[in-house]
Amino acid sequence: MKKIFFLLIGLPLILIACINLKNPGDKVEFYTLEYNPPVISDLKPLSHIIRLDRFSVSPIYNTDRIIYRDGSFKRDTYFYHKWRANPGDLVTYFLARDIRASGLFSAVIENDSKLPSSYLVEGSVDEFYERDAEDKWEAVLSIGITLMAEREPDISKRVIFQKTYRVAEPCSQKNPRALIEAMSTAMSKISSDIIKDIYHSLENRD
Repeated sequence: MKKIFFLLIGLPLILIACINLKNPGDKVEFYTLEYNPPVISDLKPLSHIIRLDRFSVSPIYNTDRIIYRDGSFKRDTYFYHKWRANPGDLVTYFLARDIRASGLFSAVIENDSKLPSSYLVEGSVDEFYERDAEDKWEAVLSIGITLMAEREPDISKRVIFQKTYRVAEPCSQKNPRALIEAMSTAMSKISSDIIKDIYHSLENRD
C-alpha cells in the first residue's frame, strides 16, 4: 500500500520535472545600440590620427545588465534583458565608428594599434541607465572625455580639453526595447557633439 502511495505522489513530480526541462523559463534577451553614424558636412578633413582608449565605466553601471532607477537612491536591474557588451565597450566602439565614418581625420585607431597617433581620446561612461517616472521613462547617458596631444613634451600643455556630455532621452513606451531605442538616440547626439568639439579643437593645429 505504501509503495502505491509513494508511486502516486512521485509520478506527478516526475512529470512536472520533465515539463520544466522541455519548457525552460523566460529567455534572456540581449540588446545593443543601433543607429546610423551622425552626418557632419561642410567641414574640411584634417590630417590627424586619433587614438581612442577603451572608456572606463562608473562602478554603478559596470555590468552587462540593464539598470533602471525607479526611486531616489535606488538602482535595480532587469533579469531577462541585458546589454550584449559592457557599456564601456559599446560607447568606445560606436564613438570610434562614428569618428571614422565622419571622414574628418586621417585615421581613427584603437589603443592596441601599433600606428603612431597625433591625439588621444580618453573617456568614461558616468551614467548609462533607464530612469522611470510615473509620466515617462528616459534613457540617461553621460560621457566624459579628455582630448590630449600625444607628442606634446610639455605635460602642462598636453590636455587640449576635458568635457562631460549628458543626454536624457524620452522613451516612446515603457518597455526595455523603447529604452534601447532612446539610448541609441542619446548616443548618436553625444557622438555628434564630441566629433564636432574634437574637430574644432584641432582645426587650427593642422
